[in-house]
Order: sequence, then structure tokens, then C-alpha cells
Amino acid sequence: MALTLYVDTARWRAHQKSVIDQFPGIIPVCKGNGYGFGHERLAEEVNRFGADMLAVGTTYEAARMKDWFGGDLLVLTPFRRGEEPVPLPDRVVRSVSSVDGVHALVGARVVIECMSSMKRHGIGEHELAQLHSAIEDVRLEGFALHLPLDRTDGSDAVEEVIGWMDRLRAARLPLHTMFVSHLRAEELARLQQQFPQTRFRARIGTRLWLGDHEATEYRGAVLDVTRVSRGDRFGYRQQRAASDGWLVVVAGGTSHGVGLEAPKAMHGVMPRAKGVARAGLATVNRNLSPFVWAGKQRWFAEPPHMQVSILFVPVDAQEPKVGDELVAHLRHTTTQYDRLVDR
Repeated sequence: MALTLYVDTARWRAHQKSVIDQFPGIIPVCKGNGYGFGHERLAEEVNRFGADMLAVGTTYEAARMKDWFGGDLLVLTPFRRGEEPVPLPDRVVRSVSSVDGVHALVGARVVIECMSSMKRHGIGEHELAQLHSAIEDVRLEGFALHLPLDRTDGSDAVEEVIGWMDRLRAARLPLHTMFVSHLRAEELARLQQQFPQTRFRARIGTRLWLGDHEATEYRGAVLDVTRVSRGDRFGYRQQRAASDGWLVVVAGGTSHGVGLEAPKAMHGVMPRAKGVARAGLATVNRNLSPFVWAGKQRWFAEPPHMQVSILFVPVDAQEPKVGDELVAHLRHTTTQYDRLVDR
């Protein structure tokens, strides 16, 4: 009995192909928990469609992925002096976001990040003159821009990239390759047309692996069902049942990521109102679970345990049976499945 990730493999791969076709020279990204699929499975997919480079989040991920992927590995987290050394092969390319970092990586293959409107990390325009001497001692793979997802100020992503291309060109720095993130296919095509001597390479993770929501589905198996009457005590904290129904023990707990939620950026009155309502219900121990039974998301009977969750299903719904599977609306990037089934 398990929390299972079911994958419609043909549909998933058809979506992958549609993204790959739109972004020539794509660099697939595999970081964190492997977008819910795991590092090894995504490495298999990348090997299957033949990308020459794979991006990972950290040097520790690169150390694992080097045994599963034989091409170049791009580490997205920028190098910092004093970081713990991790033995890596020469095919690993390091991102660098400071002149000092470039000086410290003598002989290494590097991608230099430029400071974008994300304002997260990167070389500033005032530092470009200092790069001339620094890049003489490294093998420069290109420059990179990590762009924001939303542009609430109405600015143009392409214009931001063009601005940096102009600055780099004015500083007489090599522009053979530019690595970019969060551009649409038509935006990438505009850039490639305007700068035919530069190769633009899109680093893509979420859109590639999770762009077709119907290709994957999580399901938790029902492990036990217990009938309760209104007022019966149950669980670790011996709460009382609010009404007649069933306590349903389902595979999937905190160790799987069930009950964990990343903060969300809310826009508009309605999403904010729903957020306030959820917070209010939580103060009286009413928390909606991600599990669906009989067409409705069911409430947690109590906070999820480490490997299972206990749900309350009211008596007016169909009684779940041991072995049934409940669809679970879970975020891929925070979920760890027990098993993956291709179908």
C-alpha cells in the first residue's frame, strides 16, 4: 500500500517533445526532488531524447547525476569561495556570479551570471571591465540571465536580454553563448534572429517536466477504515468526531510532503479572501486534505502523520474500502512518492 505517482508515459513524453521542438538547444533542468519524478528517472528521460547538457541545482546533485548522465552538467547555484569542495569531473560547468568567483576558478569551465531584474545574484554592469583579465584563466562557456516569471510593471523580457547583450558587447566580452531562463519560445526566436552570431540556450525545468498536468496523477491507497459516531474520541489528541462517518487511513504523510505547502503569491481579492478563510478554519483544526473521495476533497481528521494521513469521510458519502486509491492533489516539487508507475 503506497502513495503512487502514475505517469501517462506516452502523453508525458509527447509534451516533452513539444517543448524540445520549441526550444532548440534546450538545457533540461533537474534539481531539488527532480520535479517529483526523482533525479534518476529524469536522467533516463534526458538520455533518451539526447540533450548534451543537463542543469542541476547544486554540486551535491552534480555528484549524484554524473553517474546517471554522461553529458555536461551545469550547476546553477553560483560558486562561492570557501564552499565545501565536492569531487566532480571536468564535464561539470560552474555558474559564477562575481568577479572574485571567476578569479577563484582557474582552469574551470564557467558560465557567468549577469544581474537581472530578479536581483538575486549576478555580475553588475559596473563590474564588466574587471572581467577581461579574470576570464583569461577560465574556460568561458557563456553568460546567463535568470529572468522573473511575472512582469507586473509591463516590462519586456526580450528588451532586458537585449540590454545585457549591448552591455556585454560594449565591454568587448565574448558573446558566443547566452543561457536564459523563463523566456517564451517566440521571445527566444526574436533574440536568435536579432543576434544570429550568439547561441541562445534555454534552461527549462517546470515547463518541460510538469507542463501537462493531465499526464501525471498521485494516488494514496486506503489502509484502514473505521466507523465512528458523533462524539467518539479518536487519534493522538483524542478529539471528538463532529458527526457520524468513517476515519480513513490513507498512504501519504509528512515524509511524502503531504500537509506541506510552499507560500504562494496572491493577486486579487478572491484568492486573498480564500486564504483568509483557510487560515480561519485552521485555527479550529479544520484543514482540507489533498485527497479526493467521491468527487470532493476530504478534511484531515487530524494533522497528517509521518507516513499516513487520517481523513474524515461523512456518513452521507460512499464508504471507502481498504485497497481503494484516493486521488491526491499534491505539488510535485514538494512530494516524495513510494512508487512510480508508468501506464
